[in-house]
Amino acid sequence: MEKIRERILPVIQATVTALLTVSASHAHGQTDALSLESAPVEKIQDVEPSTNLKVFVEGSVGNATQRYGLPRIDLQRASLDLAYSGQLAPGIRLVLSNRVDVAHPKVFRSGHVVNSLREAYLSWQPSGSATVLDFGRINLRNGPSYGYNPTDFFRDGSLRIVTSADPFALRQNRIGSVMIRGQQIWDGGSLSLIYSPKLASRPALDGWSLDLGSTNNRDRGLVGLGTRFSQNFNTQVFLYKEEGLSPTVGANFTALLSDAATAHAELTYGREPDLLSQAIAMVPRNEVTRSRFSGGVTYTTLGKTSITAEYQYNGFGLRKAGWDALALVPGGQVQYLQEALRLQELAPRQAILLYITQRDLWLKDLDLTAYVRVNLGDKSKLAWFELRHHWPNFDLSFQLQQNIGRANSEFGVLADRRLIQVLGTYYF
Repeated sequence: MEKIRERILPVIQATVTALLTVSASHAHGQTDALSLESAPVEKIQDVEPSTNLKVFVEGSVGNATQRYGLPRIDLQRASLDLAYSGQLAPGIRLVLSNRVDVAHPKVFRSGHVVNSLREAYLSWQPSGSATVLDFGRINLRNGPSYGYNPTDFFRDGSLRIVTSADPFALRQNRIGSVMIRGQQIWDGGSLSLIYSPKLASRPALDGWSLDLGSTNNRDRGLVGLGTRFSQNFNTQVFLYKEEGLSPTVGANFTALLSDAATAHAELTYGREPDLLSQAIAMVPRNEVTRSRFSGGVTYTTLGKTSITAEYQYNGFGLRKAGWDALALVPGGQVQYLQEALRLQELAPRQAILLYITQRDLWLKDLDLTAYVRVNLGDKSKLAWFELRHHWPNFDLSFQLQQNIGRANSEFGVLADRRLIQVLGTYYF
């Protein structure tokens, strides 16, 4: 692994620099030749030959009501989001995706302005070939679950800024990892090989940084095999390995149960440090062999209402007794939750999620999205709600987030009790 990195590293650094130079005159949104992403449903698509450019600006205002006698905080944000995918030459496609957020109050460590280079990579697929090679920063998203994705192996360290509590927005807006990806596609299946090298050691403090220290701070590799057994049943199996740890195996599936119901599940099994020893420096490193799981059912009515119930399990998270003991460490519980967010991990051992969408609520083009996540250990809850109205080039939305629970619970220990914001989004 070390010899491979020594050979590959100079090439990767030179190519990333070249891609950034190109981004000054180009602006992603195109699906990869074979997407291993499956949230909420796995999709296998060929690269489209057409050029695709998407640009939108977004502004929001709101406030956060806090606990413990702390004053309200006014929230403002302006964002520019740009995504481009286009062919540079026959068989060669350039994919770029970037977002700039100007936020008040400032983002911890990064300041008021945060640039997130989500993707910047070249994709090569000769005409008529079933082989695809990708090279650069790729936002690889695996797993069909809604709120917790154990098979999403490249999720940690990828959030530079949190602008919404919607789990799908979190997956979309994170930055990718620099990697080399080879894919072989055949009728009803695919094989993917990925190598992501160590390029930096520490997360960056500069809001304009590529932040390779967050996404590429160790050598990692992933092998994925996707199989479509029928139109009603898809599976993926994985073998994941990172520097210093034993391999982890994983699998997920989606299944059509009826015309109105689908099921999904994800499972991983491996040995790694538990979440507590990763979050709290004074806790000795504790490597354990455990599993992660997420699974649920989605039912869609004729009235365009979609309801998903999902059970989530993280064998590396804290049980209620461990969480209560952590309260004896000043600031320990908050620090633990901050690390869980950075890693995009499930903080408690078990949780459930209820996710609801309703299209054309009361009025045409008025959509409702809402979810509640319940910590099964301490019964605390996170509730999130959005009303969004669509016009041809403009969206107006209202969002409400409520953290509910006792002072010593996951969602009660947080200073923020309620967050409200109004957003306007203009699409060019």
